[in-house]
Amino acid sequence: MNNQIKIFVIGILALSYFSFQSNTNKKAASITVKVTDLKNSNGIVQFSLYNKDGSIPDEHFEKYLKQKTAKVVNKTATITFTDLPQGTYAINILHDENENKIVDKGMILPIEGLGFSNFESLNLFNRPSYKRAKFKLKSDTIITIPTIYM
Repeated sequence: MNNQIKIFVIGILALSYFSFQSNTNKKAASITVKVTDLKNSNGIVQFSLYNKDGSIPDEHFEKYLKQKTAKVVNKTATITFTDLPQGTYAINILHDENENKIVDKGMILPIEGLGFSNFESLNLFNRPSYKRAKFKLKSDTIITIPTIYM
């Protein structure tokens, strides 16, 4: 009976060790996001990072994993999200010209620039979603997101 207990305990310890090793071997990665086609140098660009299905659209910015802002300089802005586990992510940007941290709208459509990873344009038939904006992060990555003005 003692030998069976020893073998069981050794087996549990070995499984725990190898489980821990496989999790610690996954490298952290970074995503550098560039926006280079802003219509002016007013305000900031808000960068929102998502990692869950159904999190986009997120008009009121409540479902993001991480969020950063950068000043606009010469119609460009860049930030880097660091120490991210490998996985699936999506990015939304807002050219927040008046720095009020909301998507300002005219009658219906946004009057400030928006952008999403994997999107070149937006319209009724090309609406943003996490499923369409997501990408796999395996190593340090640089992404350029076009700004869309409606």
